[in-house]
Amino acid sequence: TTHYLFIVVVAVNSTLLTINAGDYILYTDWMWTSFVVFSVSQSTMLAVGAIYYMLFTGVPGTATYYATIMTIYTWVAKGAWFALGYPYDFIVVPIWIPSAMLLDLSYWATRRNKHAAIIIGGTLVGLSFPLFNMVNLLLVRDPLETAFKYPRPTLPAYMTPIEPQVGKFYNSPVALGSGASAVLTVPMAALGAKLNTW
Repeated sequence: TTHYLFIVVVAVNSTLLTINAGDYILYTDWMWTSFVVFSVSQSTMLAVGAIYYMLFTGVPGTATYYATIMTIYTWVAKGAWFALGYPYDFIVVPIWIPSAMLLDLSYWATRRNKHAAIIIGGTLVGLSFPLFNMVNLLLVRDPLETAFKYPRPTLPAYMTPIEPQVGKFYNSPVALGSGASAVLTVPMAALGAKLNTW
């Protein structure tokens, strides 16, 4: 019982780490300006959380399950914003599942080699996650129109759209700090995985 309870605790806390690495939702009103920060923080936290959870269980497929939890959580948040009167495209749900599947595949293909999972799987996540999400963002009808027509009432100053400069990265201490903190969790996760084997 304690073993399975700990698995649940790991899943919940890893999910909280990921959704708090920067902003786990791509809001239309700032998604183009924050794409770099989002990609770095979320791909890092997906790899860290999923690998830790997967190595703890030792079962390929756990990373996909982990990504599915976050996807469901985000769809609930999307529904909440939609219920408040915002358009369907106001929130773009991140594409975690395909990258997590690549992570599971690398763990399975290397016969559950944890080092290969970290190196190969982490690389696949880092390369594929921004690609999947960029394709997803391109499907939004008119992000700039949506951004200026439906601004968030609680929009922080560093995220406020000033002018339509697609692709420009704003120098935000908060955004840079969240991305940097996410990157710094990689060695800590590796250490945790190592200690777990002892």
